[in-house]
Amino acid sequence: MANLPVQKNTLYVGGLAEEVNEAILHAAFIPFGDIKDVKTPLDQATQKHRSFGFVTFLEKEDASAAMDNMDGAELYGRVLTVNYALPERIKGGEQGWAAQPIWADADTWFERQQQEEEMQRIQAENRAAMQAAEELHRKKMAQEREGEKDEDSEMKDDPMARAEAEVLKQNSSS
Repeated sequence: MANLPVQKNTLYVGGLAEEVNEAILHAAFIPFGDIKDVKTPLDQATQKHRSFGFVTFLEKEDASAAMDNMDGAELYGRVLTVNYALPERIKGGEQGWAAQPIWADADTWFERQQQEEEMQRIQAENRAAMQAAEELHRKKMAQEREGEKDEDSEMKDDPMARAEAEVLKQNSSS
């Protein structure tokens, strides 16, 4: 923001009381010289100004005198902040485009691209890890099923194991 050129004949006036309108703002600044324009941007929701406005003088010297005298002055019980206004900017880009070169947004664009690629890489790794875990789980389950079959076949060969299984069956059924 610091590198934007200031408009030496337009002043930003902050800290306006609710009662202050463009006519009152005009009247407060007219003693310093001829005024070309006064604006108090409205809040779309409330249709009231957003406690600041802009006063544009015909002469830079008049704007300078107004700023020197009105910064810190009181209007309707509120202390004003008066500075040179920054140029208006067209909405768009991250900071607005009109007041900056077209390539000014390039660095943040590249950063966002890199972040997006990194996220996609991490998601791909996570998917691969999940697939590997599922595959491992499937193999383990298959081995356990194979193991159950092995235990059955072991029991057929081991008379003691068969006798234990027989006793367990009788105890559970009685």
